[in-house]
Amino acid sequence: MVSGAGKCAAESAVASPNEKLKPMSKFDPWPSLPLNEWQDTYNTLHMWTQIIGKIRMTLSPPLNHWWHVTLYVNSLGLTTGPIPYPRGVFEIQLDFQNHALRISTSEGTGAHRPLQAESVAAFYSSITESLASLGITFKISLKPQEVPNAVPFDCDLANCSYDPEYAHRFWSILVSTSKVMEQFRARFIGKCSPVHFFWGSFDLACTRFSGRLAPPRKGAISGPAYSHEVCSAGFWPGAGIGAPAFYSYTVPSPAGLEKEPKWNPQLSEFILMYDDLRQADSPETALLEFFQSTYNAGATLGKWDRAALEL
Repeated sequence: MVSGAGKCAAESAVASPNEKLKPMSKFDPWPSLPLNEWQDTYNTLHMWTQIIGKIRMTLSPPLNHWWHVTLYVNSLGLTTGPIPYPRGVFEIQLDFQNHALRISTSEGTGAHRPLQAESVAAFYSSITESLASLGITFKISLKPQEVPNAVPFDCDLANCSYDPEYAHRFWSILVSTSKVMEQFRARFIGKCSPVHFFWGSFDLACTRFSGRLAPPRKGAISGPAYSHEVCSAGFWPGAGIGAPAFYSYTVPSPAGLEKEPKWNPQLSEFILMYDDLRQADSPETALLEFFQSTYNAGATLGKWDRAALEL
């Protein structure tokens, strides 16, 4: 086993900066994603998305519930969407089709480089230099969020893996999940979040709001995030439970919710394992039913005004 800087050097040899990777030829909407087969790539991507997300957060106007920090699924991978800067707007994309980091500006300028096995420190240095070449400067906290034993981005040499196949599989699941979430979102006429990707917890989520205030929470992140009653549904690729899964929860959690089907007492929320969904005759139908049924349970027991909030 090679670790640390030695591991980075070994893996960087797999893809040189000048190598052009071909797009994946087949799109599987629900591919296999065993956590143990791509854990190193997962950890590295987690840090790369945190760097990109923090750039968006720093340069964008604040939005309620931290909505100004998220990334979005698109036809190539994950994107920041437009970020303001003095000369217009720019966008950063992680392209999991062609395996490239792409930066574009409203001035018609841009930069790109391959996504390859390299350390978080090297990635941070590269994206900083690329943005500077376009006249874009920023200052972010270099400490990762929501991870144990956080190592500053510019010092992280251990996380340095990139497996194109598993990055593509992960993105394929995000695409398929986001399509179902958009259907779920369309059924609600109350306040609802976009379908967006939180880089802190590394999950795709969509959140419905009852319209009522929730009991105050402490914490710079959880306080604003849960200032109002919510029912949130999402997907994360497995950290914490050892396998990818879909989730749903209601905050505050009403009495009796723990008696409903698919409730996980260890996590205190509803869980549908991804591998179980893949076995369904129609994964899309099964996933929409999971999102809807768990929302129904939370909203009914929580006495939401469903007649006013739903189509």
